[in-house]
Amino acid sequence: MDRYAWARRSASLDPEADAEQIYRIIAAYEFPWDLNQSLGFALFRTYAVPSIGRLLFETGEFTERTQKRYDDTGLLLDAVAEHGLGSDVGRSAIRRINRMHGMYDISDADLRYVLCTFVVVPIRWLDRFGWRKLTENEKVASANYYRELGRLMGIKDIPVTHQEFAASLDAYEREHFAFDEGGRAVADATLDLMTTFPPNDRAPRQLIRRFSYALMDEPLLDAFHYPRPSAVERAVAAGAIKARSAVVRRMKPRTEPFSVRDLPSIRSYPDGYDVEQLGTFAPGCPVPHARITAAAPASEVRA
Repeated sequence: MDRYAWARRSASLDPEADAEQIYRIIAAYEFPWDLNQSLGFALFRTYAVPSIGRLLFETGEFTERTQKRYDDTGLLLDAVAEHGLGSDVGRSAIRRINRMHGMYDISDADLRYVLCTFVVVPIRWLDRFGWRKLTENEKVASANYYRELGRLMGIKDIPVTHQEFAASLDAYEREHFAFDEGGRAVADATLDLMTTFPPNDRAPRQLIRRFSYALMDEPLLDAFHYPRPSAVERAVAAGAIKARSAVVRRMKPRTEPFSVRDLPSIRSYPDGYDVEQLGTFAPGCPVPHARITAAAPASEVRA
């Protein structure tokens, strides 16, 4: 296989009928590190919406059990991508996500915005930092993949194209980004956790935080009341990631799929885990549930 073999494979597939397969190539073979980083930043952006950041703070999950919540989020999303939206494991993961969301009063608009970040932030990250940019075919497939995930989550009025996802995200952030003490606390806890990840743990914590600030846009920084980095800091941070991409561009393509569970930053389950036991539970849970099959309708997943 040459470096562009997976790109040619994706180009040969239909972005609507084969959206899951194309997205799996992106996530597991072509851009595993970039996708993990960008999806982390996607979730981080949502804390700048007060209704989201404040709720996450009030649950205590993202400030008191930050590592576990980080792990559970990544593992649940990865289970869906790895096994498929219609698989038993994928449906179980989606049901877990929906049950957690159902414990709280979350607006459909906030859920739709979070979904938009999953589509838009990775596309923009790879356009800027990837060893290559996503093709239009891959961008369309990514939007189709998340639109179907959103449908299974019961989200209404989901954008159709990746351009519509981007427009929806930008408009929502212009209207809703604002400072909230709870959102700031969640953001701080997340950045503190990031300083413990290898190889970040080998550098001073404040240096890692400044590096992170340098990757954030000004509206996001302002929403958290974070200091604005200098032009030099921004250039150094961007240059470091682009240098990594230059090396990756010259590497052989991945032949074994990447999984989030193999990341050294995932540390909550050294002895393994059950997808149906990930996340948070209402008092009295976890309780046994009938296993979701690939033929289960969306209404059963939503329950």
